[in-house]
Amino acid sequence: MLNRIVLVGRLTRDPELKYAPSGTPLVTFGIAVDRRTKSASGDRETDFINIVAFRQTAEFVSQYVGKGRLVAIDGRLQIRSWTATDGTRRTSAEVIAESVQALDRPKEGTPAGVGAAAEGIEEAAGGFDMNEERDPFADE
Repeated sequence: MLNRIVLVGRLTRDPELKYAPSGTPLVTFGIAVDRRTKSASGDRETDFINIVAFRQTAEFVSQYVGKGRLVAIDGRLQIRSWTATDGTRRTSAEVIAESVQALDRPKEGTPAGVGAAAEGIEEAAGGFDMNEERDPFADE
């Protein structure tokens, strides 16, 4: 059996970092993913998907990614069911992210924490200049 999801989309809100009772960091955020097809009116339809990440992935997302950023997510689908306080049965679907990669640069005027984080990424990438204009998919 296989439960694997790969998504590319933009964050709809800033990530919310929390800690489980065990002390494990977790982050929740949402992404918007455009569908390939258009509606009858010619507009692209969009799916809004809830994402949860744990441990180092959660810390990375909370430090380096913010609302509007383009990300790639590799994870699995999780469906949760519970009984609400009013007695109704509720169901929620979310993606548990095992890997999150930022696919674009922070925009100008990004909050200080995210901008400083981008400099840390450059250092970790061995001096790669994130401001360099180049096509990352072009043959070298």
